Amino acid sequence: MESWWRPNQMRGYLNLDKAPTEDLLPWSSASPPYRVSDDLTEFLRETNIAAPIMIRMARGIMETVRENRVGFFRWLVMGKDDTIFFVDNIIDILAKYDHTKYYYFGGQAEFVLSNYRYSFNMGFGGAGYIFSYPLAKALADDMESCLRRYAHLNGTDLIIMSCIADFGVDLSPEKGMHQIDLRDNIAGFLSSHPKTLLMSLHHFDMVDPIFPNMNRSQSTRHLMKPANVDQSRLLQQTICYNRKHSWSISISWGYSVHIYEKIMPRSWLQLPIETFAPWAPPNPDPPHYMFNTRLPNNDPCDAPHLFFFESIERMSEGSIITIYNRSSQRELPPCLVDENGNHSADFVSAVHVYSPGIKRIEIDKCECCDIAYADGTSDATVTFRECMPDEMVA
Repeated sequence: MESWWRPNQMRGYLNLDKAPTEDLLPWSSASPPYRVSDDLTEFLRETNIAAPIMIRMARGIMETVRENRVGFFRWLVMGKDDTIFFVDNIIDILAKYDHTKYYYFGGQAEFVLSNYRYSFNMGFGGAGYIFSYPLAKALADDMESCLRRYAHLNGTDLIIMSCIADFGVDLSPEKGMHQIDLRDNIAGFLSSHPKTLLMSLHHFDMVDPIFPNMNRSQSTRHLMKPANVDQSRLLQQTICYNRKHSWSISISWGYSVHIYEKIMPRSWLQLPIETFAPWAPPNPDPPHYMFNTRLPNNDPCDAPHLFFFESIERMSEGSIITIYNRSSQRELPPCLVDENGNHSADFVSAVHVYSPGIKRIEIDKCECCDIAYADGTSDATVTFRECMPDEMVA
């Protein structure tokens, strides 16, 4: 949480089951201030709740609203302690909506069976959910009654969705809120992010560290380096071409760069490479995920050269440079499908990406770019710009 929480700039609480022990005091000023949840012993005894911990989490809405002062918040964002929130993007998205109306935002699970077992109309709690103040207040006022009505349910997010449905409100899905009901290496997923602002990433304790040679904590803080400079471009996929070398380059800004030794259509490169595994044992037949994927393979014309984010700097003229270093050698022969012969990218050890220093909140399509590379040298340079007419077609 300390990777994204901004002391003295953000308002919120960390809800704890019990007061922190002496070894955790004095409480870190880099963390959100804490509140100890209400004692629910008597309530749980009389209601025979199926999942007591889920009830405690649902009541966090009521306990937070109870502390509200006039004008304290317009929107209530709730998540879990293993969720990273990208606050600038959340603010920019919520600015489009009227906070005086009833809104319930959330993200679905990436794993089909998670949605099937709970609900396709539910915001998953790990991805986080967002309520406008009027809806949060209505939920808080009805919380005791709601928890009794749905005492048989075993998930906080399912209980909350059911309570909200009783007010006649449906989920407004946000593709930038990610439950990450995936396992193992999610680099393929993060390298093909949908065209929407990144709002949250959950389950970082259940997947591999997202950067090579880093642990989970280091990876989290490393991702926040570009996030603290320009969240509007974070993970946004830009696909462009160097026709001289017959290269297709896919850039997940602030995270990774893929270089393919063949001109490939955007419609294919937008599909995540299935480097990850399902959240739980799936049915034997697909679909497993809520999106299409492409399988990894060792064909030198289909397998990318992989580079991961290394550093970021804002230049004096206002542009931003991000540098991506090769993670390892591909150890495949060059792609020879092109009639012009061998245009191997094996010599490239780093990719320097220059992007404009202004936010790009309205994402109707990806940016285009100019690619500079001299044969046999170690660095390739990519400069983002708006696309010219008809340039998008590969």
